[in-house]
Amino acid sequence: MSEEKVVHKEKEAKRIYFNDPQRLTQLIGANTTVIVAGRRTGKTDSIAAPFVLRNMQRMEGSTGGIVVPTFKHGLTNTLPGLFTAWRRWGYEKDVHYVAGRKPPKAFKRPLIEPSDYEHVITFYNGSVAIIISQDRPGTSNSLTLSWVLVDEAKFIDYQKLKDETLPANGGIKTYFGHHSFNHSLMILSDMPQTQKGSWFLHYREKMDKELIEGIKATLYEIWHTKERIREMRKKKEKVPAYLKGYLRKLDAQLNKMRSVAVYYKEYSSIENIELLGENYIRQMKRDLTPLTFQTSILCQRIGIRKDGFYSSMREGHKYNASDFESLDSLGYEFDDAAMDCRADKDLNRQAPICIGMDYNANINWLVAGQPSGRRLNVLKSFFVKFERKLSALVEDFCNYYAYHENKTVIYYYDATALGSNYAVNEQDFHWVIMHEFERRGWEVIDVYLGNPMKHDEKYLLINRGFAGKQRLMPMFNRQNNDDLILAVQTAQVYRGRLGFRKNKNDEKNPETEEDLLEHRTDGTDAFDTLYIGCEKFPQHDMYSVSGGGVM
Repeated sequence: MSEEKVVHKEKEAKRIYFNDPQRLTQLIGANTTVIVAGRRTGKTDSIAAPFVLRNMQRMEGSTGGIVVPTFKHGLTNTLPGLFTAWRRWGYEKDVHYVAGRKPPKAFKRPLIEPSDYEHVITFYNGSVAIIISQDRPGTSNSLTLSWVLVDEAKFIDYQKLKDETLPANGGIKTYFGHHSFNHSLMILSDMPQTQKGSWFLHYREKMDKELIEGIKATLYEIWHTKERIREMRKKKEKVPAYLKGYLRKLDAQLNKMRSVAVYYKEYSSIENIELLGENYIRQMKRDLTPLTFQTSILCQRIGIRKDGFYSSMREGHKYNASDFESLDSLGYEFDDAAMDCRADKDLNRQAPICIGMDYNANINWLVAGQPSGRRLNVLKSFFVKFERKLSALVEDFCNYYAYHENKTVIYYYDATALGSNYAVNEQDFHWVIMHEFERRGWEVIDVYLGNPMKHDEKYLLINRGFAGKQRLMPMFNRQNNDDLILAVQTAQVYRGRLGFRKNKNDEKNPETEEDLLEHRTDGTDAFDTLYIGCEKFPQHDMYSVSGGGVM
């Protein structure tokens, strides 16, 4: 191709934007990279996607691993982010790579052929990436990996990662040993909220800051030398041989430094102050609660609040429950609407579903659960905001549980559902909920709890439940309750003259991008109603079924 055509093609090439943290991560190219950053900072599509693409392109025929806490998370979060980014950069699915099936004959073969391709991404050059989900036993067995990406690290079981996956990340040195990114590891997460989820924070101490500065200095020297060469060529001057040799020497030094480097970085909104402006930071500090500012703006670790309203909640009160047969049937071509209750292993399909709700002008919640022995499994939570009201909330529930065999809900409600309405029509909340379920073919067993329980009584009851001192212990399906879990973990206590109260001061504040309605206390009130109903007014066993109808 002529030089003129190359220049023309470069002008036609689509420019790709990366912010400073994303560019710096790629330029440093450390063998081990750990990035801790808040939501919406582009971790998957602008940090993980280039990492995976580089490794699969530069190490032809290699095998890498993408580690996710659950298979469901991989399907709904990690892989869509990777695929979307690659498509933006011109790599098309079923043209340049395939997912979840054997590659076409035109593709090159991997150096180590997978036993099957069900959970594999294959590139045209023979490189493969294995989806390693920790809730699926055996996905790391007998692998020889040349790189590993760990997504949502705060939910990863470190002991399992250390025992099963990291030992496999040895690469094939005879083929790829000259690459600094052979045996590379990238760990991505937002700030962990528990001690167990904090396992990757120690990489900060492993980072050699002088080595990272050495990489930056070498990168600058390479750029500066290439600029000299470009200028000389532009002036039609002969480029001295020593400059080309110097570049090769710099490249070799850079490769050596990268191969042993650990790069750890936490990104807060302050890092983006040139784009956001100081006034934005000041406004957020003024408008947000101290806790929200600490987590959403400063990206600081909070943990489950030991002085919070749910102080007895621990990491062990969360669980994963995926139906892999159902998830496998979805393949890799689906949207969120395709995900329904068939993917949930914890659902007792012959039993009714218990629900608790919260009603508000701007956000309405429904929390669904089922008692199981000494546990109350919080199966899934739903919320609607602003113009979507209670009818839409019930519709979302019914759509998700359309394949549930027992179309019965046990609806726990208190006096807040009666005689008032600011979210629907002239009928009160209780009537609307009953009507919306019944017109969709569900039977409703409504159980009245009376006046709302006093905060100090509720505090004692639910924390005793978490501690295993009540009949039922609350357990949260981690995958189906992301926003509810965050709201529960960050709910604060207000100690007034009337005793313990849940701090609900921020419920009436306008929503901002950093202070979302779904992370406030409204959802926790719906959870409270569900737990109080199931614990003190048990109905579940009375309406369980055998072979179909209600007993």
